[in-house]
Amino acid sequence: MNQVLRQEKKFLINIADAKFFAHRLSGIMREDSHNGADGYMIRSLYFDTKGDSDYFEKVAGVEVRKKIRLRIYDPKADFAMLEMKQKQGEQQLKRSLRLTKDDALKMIDGNYTPLLSYREKFAAECFGIMNARLYRPRTIVEYNRKAFILDMNSTRVTFDSRIVATETSFDIFDEKLNMFPVLDLYDAVMEVKYNGFLMSYVKQLINDVNKSELSVSKYILARHSSYSTHI
Repeated sequence: MNQVLRQEKKFLINIADAKFFAHRLSGIMREDSHNGADGYMIRSLYFDTKGDSDYFEKVAGVEVRKKIRLRIYDPKADFAMLEMKQKQGEQQLKRSLRLTKDDALKMIDGNYTPLLSYREKFAAECFGIMNARLYRPRTIVEYNRKAFILDMNSTRVTFDSRIVATETSFDIFDEKLNMFPVLDLYDAVMEVKYNGFLMSYVKQLINDVNKSELSVSKYILARHSSYSTHI
């Protein structure tokens, strides 16, 4: 199981600025090893309770909240990552566990018992929460990410673009999902993630972005066909 504690800052910028700042970062930070010319694909399936409590807690800005999702980086993959992100104030705790494709598919069908076969306590915790609160799949979100890494303070700067979603199919391994854009194709989300403090040149980058920090949630954006509230 992987566990990361960090702070996150998010900014909504346009594609031209994203390319400009990515070029600047390439000279001071190393690129993620998965980056191609245009980055790499991420596809996430989000779960929520019967009453969509995670959605409404995010919209209301509840200080302590969480999100549960399955994530893949290629529809042809034979595994998925089960992730839980928990937010408390400025801190974000992300825990993740690698699942087999078969177990991920069972979870998509609402069967969480495969989690009991994993030794990690995190798996048992997810099993208990998802069963007790009747979690079910809600939406798939897919986007392209370009990431830059600085080992100091576990700093990552990412640029997410071409953000699309669907609420009509929950098979994240389907190579031909019918998805719709949830953000203008000329926009991107820049995220700065770090543990402790930011290096001065990364701070300067944020200042140069000249945009107010936003609470941009891809999950909330993706639910617009069900709800009219956006963040």
